[in-house]
Amino acid sequence: MKILRGFGIVVAGYVVMIVLFESFLGLGQPKAERMGLPMLVVTTTDTSGESYERRLALFETEGRMYVSAHHWPRAWYRRALERPEVRIDFEGVIGDYTAVVVEGSEYDRVVTEHPIPLPATILMGFAPRDLLRLDPRS
Repeated sequence: MKILRGFGIVVAGYVVMIVLFESFLGLGQPKAERMGLPMLVVTTTDTSGESYERRLALFETEGRMYVSAHHWPRAWYRRALERPEVRIDFEGVIGDYTAVVVEGSEYDRVVTEHPIPLPATILMGFAPRDLLRLDPRS
């Protein structure tokens, strides 16, 4: 019984750590440029037309732009799936893009080239990773 109680305390502590980490990222939207990660601001729109901004890390592979939904809070991702017309602000340059779900060999290539370090995966509670490619609109 003590082992189960101890295990329960460890699991509860881990869940609290994930919630705190994800809350910090969600509320603070920290800048990761200092760690060598280029960041952009994606503006998504909900079905009522209200816009929301979210800072995201940018991944570039073969000249294409990608963003990753790899945290549990992912309202921006759901909005981009519902309304894939998004606006991007990257280094002060603003443009209109279409968010395209990445699957198959393209997905495998991008996640292999841009892996998430294990410590970060642990802090994020092993959240699933989804990718969107950002295709410029004319």
